[in-house]
Amino acid sequence: MAQCVKKINCIVCPLSCVGEVTLEDGKIKEITGFTCDRGNKYGEEEVTLPKRTLTTTVKVDGGELPLLPVVSKAPLPKDKVMDCARYLSTVSVKAPVAEGDIVCSNILGLGVDIVATRDLGVFSAN
Repeated sequence: MAQCVKKINCIVCPLSCVGEVTLEDGKIKEITGFTCDRGNKYGEEEVTLPKRTLTTTVKVDGGELPLLPVVSKAPLPKDKVMDCARYLSTVSVKAPVAEGDIVCSNILGLGVDIVATRDLGVFSAN
């Protein structure tokens, strides 16, 4: 039986607990060191299917700024974050844009929308 212990720094709350997840033959055997259930859940997810929120920018056509900040509405699988960022580098939206508007629906078929994080008006030459 192959056993592996992974130390995980929890990022769910300000306590930043350091826990350990013990894997045996690729399956979770034990989770210790976290002070709450949210930490235990984070530790489990971090070793089985780590996820991250993506924040980046997309190009804007005719906007008062050339770039629009965007964020994933839910965390994405960690191994797909760079693919999503590459895809978003090819996306361009037309101004005006409102905060919360969906910029990219169901990115890469992952079931997560990318949304605008601010209002962005049309360029005015005044």
